Amino acid sequence: MTDLPAPDTDQPHDLIGIGIGPFNLSLAALAHGVPANPQPLNAAFYEQRPAFHWHPGLLIDGASLQVPFLADLVTLADPASPWTFLNYLRSRDRLFPFYFAERFHIQRAEYDAYCRWVTDQLPGLHFSHQVDAVRWNNQRELFEIDFTQLDSDGEAEALGRAHTRNIALGIGTEPHIPEFFKPLTEAENVPVIHSADYLHHRQELLQAPHITVIGSGQSGAEIFLDLLRARPQGHENLHWLARTQAFAPMEYSKLGLEHFTPDYSRYFHALPEAVRDELVPHQWQLHKGIDADTIAAIHDELYRRTLHGGWPDTTLTPGVSVRTAGRVANTRIELHLEHTQQNTRSRLTTDAVVLATGYRERSLDRILTGLDPYMRRDASERPRIDDRFRLVLDPTVTGNVYVQNAERHTHGVGAPDLGLAAWRSATILNNLTGTNPYPLPERTAFTTFGLTPQGPHLPTRTPDLIPLARNI
Repeated sequence: MTDLPAPDTDQPHDLIGIGIGPFNLSLAALAHGVPANPQPLNAAFYEQRPAFHWHPGLLIDGASLQVPFLADLVTLADPASPWTFLNYLRSRDRLFPFYFAERFHIQRAEYDAYCRWVTDQLPGLHFSHQVDAVRWNNQRELFEIDFTQLDSDGEAEALGRAHTRNIALGIGTEPHIPEFFKPLTEAENVPVIHSADYLHHRQELLQAPHITVIGSGQSGAEIFLDLLRARPQGHENLHWLARTQAFAPMEYSKLGLEHFTPDYSRYFHALPEAVRDELVPHQWQLHKGIDADTIAAIHDELYRRTLHGGWPDTTLTPGVSVRTAGRVANTRIELHLEHTQQNTRSRLTTDAVVLATGYRERSLDRILTGLDPYMRRDASERPRIDDRFRLVLDPTVTGNVYVQNAERHTHGVGAPDLGLAAWRSATILNNLTGTNPYPLPERTAFTTFGLTPQGPHLPTRTPDLIPLARNI
């Protein structure tokens, strides 16, 4: 393994992105060719994985995006970009088939293929590069980024260091597994998996005599439907459990969708912190419900299985919490259940469990340990993030750290939504360059969120930590 190069030998970047998921890929696509006075923006993006893959374990046949195809990487900021989904179709001679298909919502697998098409052509993307540390260099007024280049087996091959004036964090989310399930997911011969790995274990799951799906969102619904279609009639042996009081449809009315506009993001950011924290849990149906077409397909499949008499061997129960879980007879799983409305408890023994328990934002703390003395935090010790998606840092740090999909607590439910990707990327680039390369609309919703206009809710920078920061 080679050593780090001398810190002063590299040319500083204008922007380094950490992580290459859809959001930083959007930023990279819009940054391509943007001038940075007078030269084009010097940007590089690092990703630990060897290639781009978007939720590969959930690319179930027929599963569609829950946003229109216009919510690609760039269109809502620059429809003339070479990186649009329509240009991807054109490059594949598929524009006319798409036109006649009349699909406003494309399949997930097609979105994944589109993103990989972009990564194959876009310069400045460095896969198999694991970022290890980020520091602020006061003398050079630059961020230092240490990384490890990985070989084809994921082993360390070389060490490197880069310098940059700005950083964009796009490290995404990670599967959420309740603590009492973690020993089961790690045990051999006990098929307990997170929905993120569903397709990797699908054949194994189908061999299980009885399967339980836990989770009331879109992933849980799609997996239940896929398993149902694959099981023999009358011998389905499927349970579907959910904490929510119903298998509820996602809010998809046109005015309801305006919660995923820049207008609402700005409104939400201007609210007091305590109000934001109280609001988010009540908005679950805006992003955690089930697509109405998926609900209809499940009901249709269940109904079809009653045509010749009898009922399918399935149990769909909302309003149920899993209190704990354990192994029984080495390979079976016992779930301890509680029904909140009935105030009753029960046990369920099953042979396999799929945890459609969602995702959580990855903590920024590990990768930003070197910047911790400079970071300003809120009352819950979360990073403060301003209206331009920048971490609020000590004034001695003259560079910016932008965040993507780590700001739900400051910007609301739209943070993980693909439909806001291009707008957020354009906002970041406009701020970074100071030249407004992507003019953005002043108004995006018919709804007026609030009685009085509110300006940006910007946490103030205070110099309290200057002495400590200078010792880094």
